[in-house]
Amino acid sequence: MKLQTIFAVASAIVLFSSCQKNADDPTPINTGTAKVNFIFKFDSTQVRLNAIGQPAPMPAGNAGQSPRFNTMSAHYVELAPSPFTALGAGAILYKAPQVTTGGATAIDFTNSKFAGNNQIFLSVPVKDFAAGTYTWLRVSLAYQNYNIYMNALGQTIDATLASFIGFNTYLGNYKVKDSTVNVNANKLQGYWALEGKVFGIGFLSQGQAPPGATTVPNPLFASSPIPAGSCLVTGQFATPLIVTGNETADINVIVSLSINKSFEWIDADHNGTYDPNNGDAVIDMGIRGMIPKIQ
Repeated sequence: MKLQTIFAVASAIVLFSSCQKNADDPTPINTGTAKVNFIFKFDSTQVRLNAIGQPAPMPAGNAGQSPRFNTMSAHYVELAPSPFTALGAGAILYKAPQVTTGGATAIDFTNSKFAGNNQIFLSVPVKDFAAGTYTWLRVSLAYQNYNIYMNALGQTIDATLASFIGFNTYLGNYKVKDSTVNVNANKLQGYWALEGKVFGIGFLSQGQAPPGATTVPNPLFASSPIPAGSCLVTGQFATPLIVTGNETADINVIVSLSINKSFEWIDADHNGTYDPNNGDAVIDMGIRGMIPKIQ
């Protein structure tokens, strides 16, 4: 099934579920003035997970490093009350603008919201969604910008990487660090650009990870699967998030993301460092797990 078809079906399910809730359930009267604030935290020591939420050692022949994050964006946020809550059937708190400028439906990068480490990336009034107890969080990540170390021409270079991990992103132009890249097209999950300097001379390279290579941890893969090609990371709250709708003090949720060797490459020269001139090839840039924690 084509990616755009999957997302069209998912959107229809979300819309239908939303309509059913409004029709069948009495409308609660929430008087709370507080907000639930979602805050990114990038943790290089958090357990490194695979796509089904199990601990993942580095595969033989590959190497990785924990990047130093500058910023990230998300394009979908949902709270789920149980592990059996289907995608779209929870409390959908945010869905970023999408466009068809490049053909297929894609994330509108121009209107994306960005946040760095320990910064709020989403703030939602408690009166705007259903009161209840939520045990799982789903966050679809779209873009990450961070620094990595690489070797070239005998030099260790502190380079900046722009990594697009959303299902599909329409890009007009964007900045990696200082350089502007003109695209004016859709880019599928795994597209990236790398900027740095060697001997004082700037360089810019671009690439595309193979389809399906980006790790997207989902411990609920059996009961609540996600669309192929998405970056809908799923994580269980350390303690359940309880919302009455009448809160007067903000609730802060730390969305702790594992960046434990999340920048991974095929280590062609077997030396453990990223040496693109020696045949090392980027294979995975996916986040390695998520633990939401109430502060």
